Amino acid sequence: MDSVHLIVSGDVQGVGFRAWVFRYAQDKSITGWVKNRDDGAVEVVAEGEYARLEGLIKRCQHGPALASVAKVDVTWQKAVGGLVGFEVVD
Repeated sequence: MDSVHLIVSGDVQGVGFRAWVFRYAQDKSITGWVKNRDDGAVEVVAEGEYARLEGLIKRCQHGPALASVAKVDVTWQKAVGGLVGFEVVD
């Protein structure tokens, strides 16, 4: 199991980005969370199979139709485990 931390910058809030990540994570059995940050970015912490996390990163680089992604900062980290399901954090 692998873990990745993403900071997605650009026009990514108010465009359905968190729900879009949530649906993909659930479909791919990825655990973790997604939330809006005060600086206008979206933050994602995800754990799962490496290939599925790579797919999540590639999707986040494009975003849903209404989003305009400027940059995705990717930090691979050691999986801590214990995350159950995937949630949207308010």
